Amino acid sequence: MARRGVHVIVVGNEKGGSGKSTTAFHLAIYLLYEGFKVASIDVDSRQQTLTWYVRNRRDWARNHGLRIPHTTHFHLPLARGDSVRENHRAEFGLFRQAVAEVEHDADFLVIDTPGFDTNLTRLAHSLADTLVTPVNDSLIDLNVMAQIDPVTGEPREMSHYSRLVQRARSERLAIDGRTIDWVLVRNRISMLSSRNMRQVQTMLERIALRLGCRVADGIAERVIFRSLFPTGMTVFDPLGEDLLGGLPSMSHMSARQEYRNLVSALHLPSAEIIAARNAQAPADSDPVRKFIHMMQTDS
Repeated sequence: MARRGVHVIVVGNEKGGSGKSTTAFHLAIYLLYEGFKVASIDVDSRQQTLTWYVRNRRDWARNHGLRIPHTTHFHLPLARGDSVRENHRAEFGLFRQAVAEVEHDADFLVIDTPGFDTNLTRLAHSLADTLVTPVNDSLIDLNVMAQIDPVTGEPREMSHYSRLVQRARSERLAIDGRTIDWVLVRNRISMLSSRNMRQVQTMLERIALRLGCRVADGIAERVIFRSLFPTGMTVFDPLGEDLLGGLPSMSHMSARQEYRNLVSALHLPSAEIIAARNAQAPADSDPVRKFIHMMQTDS
């Protein structure tokens, strides 16, 4: 049966510096170039990295007369009143309003989350169809997912973030019978094979088995991403000498292919969305509307 409604991709991890915002932005721009309608939400009120990406891109395009695709973007701030309950209610209202504005127009909604637990973080995770968790290719960074037994190498205790995701999965299943496809993405992969890399791969696969999620290769550590941020450009944009100061490098081309491979590994329902668009299924079948409504009822 053809699926109707926006597909929600949440990029989450409770550790900073894992490449969440870069990944979220590149996924959004890639999908735009593939012909899909894409919206984005930044619920990181502190860093606002995704929002700065979007602003930089719009400013650069306007100042240089570029015709490049843009997402429909929302930034949701944290409520800062005296009542926690009222703050949560206000944040839910903003979140619901942003989703309502795009749920019937966008094919994909990409949500970037902060490196700390907030009410908006939990709301975003509960709405995810696909959850992308970038994990730096380091034994130290695996602690964000689980504590590892130093003797056996087996996951010993799940992290706070892993428990947050499992709660979100349970809530989602109870509300609308849907599940969250959780993908752990190995980011900042070293160019050279090493014992550390093999250990990380083995331990991440064990964690994934324990958590019921998948592992995908992400993006290598590349200078290109730091150089693109001020312009809001991505490796999918037609970059020439006027933007880069020179011709695209092999690193740029490799990064583009790595992101294409990542999108392929996510198994996004691109074909189903196209089929549903052509079939013009009725709006009442939209699972996002149903889920948001039931969350409001429960609250």
